[in-house]
Amino acid sequence: MNREEALSIVREFVKNENLVRHMLAVEAAMRFYAAKFGEDEELWAVTGLLHDYDWEIHPTLKEHPQAGIPLLRERGVAEEILQAIQSHAEHTGVPRTTTMEKALFACDEITGLITAAALVRPSRSLDDLKVKSIKKKWKDKSFAAGVNRDEVTQGAEEFGVELWEHVSNVIEAMRPIGADLGLEKLS
Repeated sequence: MNREEALSIVREFVKNENLVRHMLAVEAAMRFYAAKFGEDEELWAVTGLLHDYDWEIHPTLKEHPQAGIPLLRERGVAEEILQAIQSHAEHTGVPRTTTMEKALFACDEITGLITAAALVRPSRSLDDLKVKSIKKKWKDKSFAAGVNRDEVTQGAEEFGVELWEHVSNVIEAMRPIGADLGLEKLS
């Protein structure tokens, strides 16, 4: 499955543009880490892009993401992508054993925190967002309250990347697609 096919699936099933932006952010982070570790960038990126494609049709933890797997399988998505998608959700009980699976879990929640931090900046941009801004917001549990900080920490630990280095990497990964994420500095 290539990016164009994956994006077509996303656009077919996801109408909420913020959810699409989240998946684009995870895609960018996954592509970044694949390049960093010498892995298959397209495979990792497609995994990040597809990971939440079924959230609008299966919006409960009882169903997401496992109920969306059969449709992806019918569309020819590789089993290693399906395994990673299932393992990114703690409640499925599917273990994360590969580096790609650990990367997806690590990149999922953190993109939401980074996006929220960028949106409250005067620039509303990733261009001038620094790790210290994320650190400052980290302790305020009411800020980006939907972001599970325990999962962010666990993800970085499982992935083997120090938390603040991980934050820096994901900011760097998201910057080139800031316009697609609605986080581009206005001139």
